[in-house]
Amino acid sequence: MDGRHPSTKHLLKYFEYSHLPERLQAFSAPFAELAHDVTGYLPDGPELTAGLRKLLEAKDCIVRAAVDQMRDEANTGEES
Repeated sequence: MDGRHPSTKHLLKYFEYSHLPERLQAFSAPFAELAHDVTGYLPDGPELTAGLRKLLEAKDCIVRAAVDQMRDEANTGEES
């Protein structure tokens, strides 16, 4: 990532997912792969920054949905 604009580097760090539980990593990993793929092909600029930010927002929504599902499953399991 040397030579990339600070905004690009800043956003890419939020696509890291190794700290997540394995089940959440499965949802987060494809977003990280896409973020790094497009960054490898496209130059820095306002549209790349905007695209990465929107991709990050989408990733966050999907991971939160998975967290909600895990909570629901855990609560259902406790009631059994």
